[in-house]
Amino acid sequence: MIKHKLYINGQYTESTGDEWIDIVNPATEEVISQTPKGTEEDVNKAIDAAFEAQKKWEKVPSNERGQIVRKLGDKIKENRETFIKLLIEEQGKPQDQASDEVDTAIDYFHYMSEWARRIEGEILPSDRPNENIFIYKKPIGVVAGIVPWNFPVFILARKVATALIAGCSIVLKPSQQTPNTAAEFTKIVDGMDEIPKGVYNYVTGTGSTIGNVMASHPKVGIITMTGSVGAGTKVMEAAAQNITKVNLELGGKAPAIVTENADLDLAVKHIVTSRLTNSGQACTNAERVYVQESVAEAFTKKLTEAMKQSETGDPNNETGLDFGPLVSKDRLDTVHEMVEKAVSEGAEILTGGKPLDREKGFFYAPTVLGNVQHNSSIIKEEVFGPVLPIVTYKTLDEAIEMSNDTEYGLSSSVYTENYHETMRVINGLKFGETFVNRENFEALQGYHAGVRKSGLGGADGKHGLDDFLVTHVAYMQYKTE
Repeated sequence: MIKHKLYINGQYTESTGDEWIDIVNPATEEVISQTPKGTEEDVNKAIDAAFEAQKKWEKVPSNERGQIVRKLGDKIKENRETFIKLLIEEQGKPQDQASDEVDTAIDYFHYMSEWARRIEGEILPSDRPNENIFIYKKPIGVVAGIVPWNFPVFILARKVATALIAGCSIVLKPSQQTPNTAAEFTKIVDGMDEIPKGVYNYVTGTGSTIGNVMASHPKVGIITMTGSVGAGTKVMEAAAQNITKVNLELGGKAPAIVTENADLDLAVKHIVTSRLTNSGQACTNAERVYVQESVAEAFTKKLTEAMKQSETGDPNNETGLDFGPLVSKDRLDTVHEMVEKAVSEGAEILTGGKPLDREKGFFYAPTVLGNVQHNSSIIKEEVFGPVLPIVTYKTLDEAIEMSNDTEYGLSSSVYTENYHETMRVINGLKFGETFVNRENFEALQGYHAGVRKSGLGGADGKHGLDDFLVTHVAYMQYKTE
């Protein structure tokens, strides 16, 4: 069994602590590796190394940084099958979905490398004679990156590639449940002499120890975390000690609005995809469906049948699966408790509603719930599992109002062939992103960001890169003679 090490200042190192965390394959329940339970001392060493290395890294010409970021993507591509295998083992994704995630991570490094010559400042006219105002964009400094367990390869790419191209150094903390792919990426960094020591550092452990130290450290320029609202709240509290900038992608409760003018087959196809991707463990997944009364019966029948027909199995050995296991026994129990509570509040199980009867693994049956009231707990709380509650509505204004009635505000979707309905929904919804007649997944060149408790700041594209930069204004007086 593999036992990982930390990676600090360009060297593999043992943790100063003596505790270990078991990494469990969620499909087989086998312990597949162990990772150190890092300490505050470990984190401080990593941040100190990153702080010193960043001073030199930001002076490396941006086109050279771009070449290095692209090479990281190339190296992941060379080791693509290894990353896919590790991702399936530690996270439980079906092979097609694991392949897609790894390929998206490769694309992300390649895409972000293209920003090397696109970080732009401005020159403004002054109110004074013989003066210009220069606006520079400079790296924010040390990035403390906390990666979640649900997309451990893609979100690693999102944080590392953006930090490096901006001229920042990074201390990366993977999830304590899925560190194996990050450990494999660290091998790539260790083999690249072009990356100065200390620019990339890798520490493992619990969020309560590692994450809080990272967020409260005075040498950190930005803490970027993808995770739960509870964890994000703790990060903000810790970051407040030094007024450190935070970039948070937190929970979601994405509504899917289906109108009487929708292509129902298309809606069913994409809503099922948006629910079963990663077994429902994504903050962008469709979490609740609002369907117009006139088509509710036909839509619900089609959706229920599609969920029934979805296939699962051991993703380590089988292909063509629609969904895999949930990441842990705790997650399995939580999802089932939420379904049982929904039933106690009057919901009807149309399919699923229980863990699958398998010898091993944390598998939950794809579930459709009918007769759900908008004020029920299953509509208000993030499920993070393969469960779809359906609510009916009369008017589009009613659907928009119910969709907005949430503490979250990340993703949303609408299904209609009516242009006017589309525009009404887009302009009425209070979410960071709306998907029209398609599944819920963002583009690298877009901007993935939420409102309310779904987070602060965002990722992807030029707006995502901007979060890793600070603005510096210089007032340039000059002589005319």
